[in-house]
Formats: sequence, C-alpha cells, structure tokens
Amino acid sequence: MTARLLNSRDTELLERAGRVVPNGVWGHMATRAIGPDYPQFFSKSDGCRVWDADGNEYIDFMCAWGPNVLGYRHAEVDAAALAQMDKGDIGNGPTDKMVELAELLVDTLDHADWTLFQKNGTDATTVCVTIARAATGHRKILVARGAYHGAVPWCSPSLVGVTSEDRAHLILFDYNDITSLDAAIDEAGDDLAGILLTAFKHDVGKDQHLPEKAFLAHARAACDRTGAALILDDVRAGFRLDVRGSWARYGVKPDLAAYSKAIANGWPLAAVAGSERFREGAGKIFTTGSFWYGSAAMAAAVKTVQILRDSDALAHTEAMGERFRAGLSTISARHGFTLRQTGPAQMPMVLFDGDQDLRIANAFCAAALRHGIYLHPKHNMFLCAAHTPDDIDRALEAADGAFADILSAGILAA
Repeated sequence: MTARLLNSRDTELLERAGRVVPNGVWGHMATRAIGPDYPQFFSKSDGCRVWDADGNEYIDFMCAWGPNVLGYRHAEVDAAALAQMDKGDIGNGPTDKMVELAELLVDTLDHADWTLFQKNGTDATTVCVTIARAATGHRKILVARGAYHGAVPWCSPSLVGVTSEDRAHLILFDYNDITSLDAAIDEAGDDLAGILLTAFKHDVGKDQHLPEKAFLAHARAACDRTGAALILDDVRAGFRLDVRGSWARYGVKPDLAAYSKAIANGWPLAAVAGSERFREGAGKIFTTGSFWYGSAAMAAAVKTVQILRDSDALAHTEAMGERFRAGLSTISARHGFTLRQTGPAQMPMVLFDGDQDLRIANAFCAAALRHGIYLHPKHNMFLCAAHTPDDIDRALEAADGAFADILSAGILAA
C-alpha cells in the first residue's frame, strides 16, 4: 500500500474544534465520519483541485458538494462578485443586481415568470412548500421515499429533535412509480397542496435513476387536475444538467422550483422560481433573511448563469464525466470488480456490486485519497467545467493504483 497521508494538522484542528463546536464539525461535511483517512479541514482550492490542511492535493470529484460548477476561484465570477463587494454587499435593501439576476433567471429558466432569493437549498425548498400551501389553501405535500429536500424538521433525514407534528402533512410515494403516486394523491384527497420531486432520484447510497417522462407527465397532469403545485427540487442538479432547468429536456414545467448549489459557483445563494399562477401566493407569504439580499453573490450568479448559457461548459462537464465513467469501468473490470455507475455522468454515483456494508467502497475511496483523488463511497459526486482530459486521465491512473492497493490488502470483489 502507499504511505498514509500526512494529516497531523487536520487532526489537531479537529481536536481543537471538538472543544468549542459539538462534534467538531456537523452536517453532511463531517467527512471524518466516512473514515479516519478522510481530511476534514482544507486550506485552499483552485480549478478542480483542493488541498487539505496538511497540504495534500487532490483532484476533486465532490466540487464542494455541488456548488463548484465552473471551477474553484473562477476568475470572471470572482471578479464580478468582488467588484460588487467594492460597492457594497449587505445594506438596507437590495441593489440593482437583484433585479438583473431575476430578469436573467426568468429569461433563462424555461418555466419561470418570477423569482425570489434565499441563501441555502433548504431555504428554497421550504419557501416552495410554503407558497404551495398559501396559494392552494391546502396542507398535504407528497414527497418520494428516501429523497433529500433539506435539513429542517419538516424534511430532515434525521428524526432527532423532530416531532411527529413537523411531518404531519407529508405523504410518501415511490419515485417513478405512477401507481404509488396515485395512491398518495388519493390519500391527500382535497387537501393536496403540492407534489415535491427532485430533478432525478439521487438518494444516498442507492443507484440513481433519471425521471421517466411518463411519470413526470403524470405528476404534471395530476397537479393540473387538482390545482396542486408541481414542485421541482433542483437544488442539487440545477445549472449542472441544463441551464434552462433540469426538466427542460423532458418538456415538463414545474409550477415552483428551488435552486442553489451551482447557481453562483460557490457564492452563497439560493432561488425559487415560479409560474404566474403562484405569483400571488408568493406575494402573500412572509419569508426573509438578513443576508438574503446580499448583492455580491447575486453578481456572481449573474456571471455564472451567463457563462453557462453562452458557453459549452455543461457539455464539456458531461463529456468529462463520460470519460471518467468509461475509464473506471475498464479499470475496475481489469482488477476483478464490478461497478454500478448510475445517474448523469457529470453527477456520478459509483457503487460496488455486492458491497452491502460499503467495505469495498470505503477501502477504495481511502486508497484513492492516498493517490490524490477525492471521491465519496456512497454519495453522488460532481464534476465541473475545470476538469480537463488530463485531469480525468490522471484521476484514472490514481484509481488504478487504488484498486491495486486494496487487492494487495486482501480486499476482494464480493
């Protein structure tokens, strides 16, 4: 096996953090929970690379868990944000950047007649649900089993600190299953406010599934029939699959959609985009945040969306994902492993056949770190426009070395 990574500085920071922060870190970025070799703290990032607190360098396939779509420290995006910072960011109200960005999104997204802005994906999905209830006067929200829509009580994947009342008006169904969806609609009866769907099925630790066009069309028709809102949670996939919105290629338009992550290439921003029918409901609710009108992130979003709209960045990212997927398939087979690679190539999920306890995946990803690539054993990953063919080929060489390492350690295919 290759030598262990240097991680003394990382360990020191985690120990210090543990004295002043519960568990040292929290939420989905508590990566030491994956394994002891995973770096928890980072010192810098650039393009498609990150450096941990000890200076170890990695080709990154998590892209800050999605926000990095053009490349870390993208010169044009950061210049736009910093130019706005020189004028002012947070004030007593918005700047003209809010209007410019709203106009751009309405012009770019195929379903949008208006927008509202927030800071995080959870903000946006919660605003969507609130608007749906305000506009319809109903309470029930249908959500797919296993889907992630944020980290507040109504939708958190954890039940710790959550009451049954927080989820009293959620009804579950199975993604892509029309019969299951119809049963949930029947259960909601005349109290249906909305059907909430992720852009595609991207549950943690599971094979990913693209939406079936017939399923989306059925959900759209059901909302048209009942007056409920069809809500697209495009937080994870938005502006990475299609700048028009992730369902544009299916010809299905949501009534409300939540965006964040890639919208401003790492600058903190989220948005809700809606149809004319829900404008009045959006105007009635009270939703706000002291930092939600921050103009630097809005300037970054204007530049990000313009670049994504006017360049081949998304096509390039998809091509790099396909290159990585094909290479991994060949290399893994040569070493005797069978991979299940699912979902969009630019947002790949990579799982090992028969690896129910993630023993193989955890060992492989730990070995990959030592060879200089940052992967995740059970969460979908992300590529960005800064990944080049040379980066992908270097990453495949590292993966080859990681497979060799786990075989030499006696970890065999299941």
